[in-house]
Amino acid sequence: MGRSRGGLTTKIHAVVDANGLPIALKLTEGQAHAGKSGEDLLGALPRKCVLLADRGYDSDALRAKIAAQGATVNTRPLDHRTDPPAFNPRTYKMCNRVERFFNKFKHYRAVDTRFDKHDAKILASVKLAAIRIWMRFNESMT
Repeated sequence: MGRSRGGLTTKIHAVVDANGLPIALKLTEGQAHAGKSGEDLLGALPRKCVLLADRGYDSDALRAKIAAQGATVNTRPLDHRTDPPAFNPRTYKMCNRVERFFNKFKHYRAVDTRFDKHDAKILASVKLAAIRIWMRFNESMT
């Protein structure tokens, strides 16, 4: 749990698959930088996949680590880069599935409002919501 002028803050980081279903979840302090905390989630990436992420995850170190795992990155480069890496806007449009996943999270009041004051309880409610999202997807497939 992080502290700000508004009170306690948290960020939810997620890796989702092509269907928008969660693969890995992580909770960090609200003031923590996204790129540094996102490195822990890279172990959930399958080989030969394309990682779509926000600009906050654009760094040379993160790109090198992902390339070492056998995956590629399609992240909108930061504006201050003098030699920006390759970027495909058509593929980046699939990043919308991550936004849809977080929109599904907002249907769960305990996750959206974060009434709990302990990070373990918040992470438990996030994982419970993720399980329900998986179950709803599997129900519609049968």
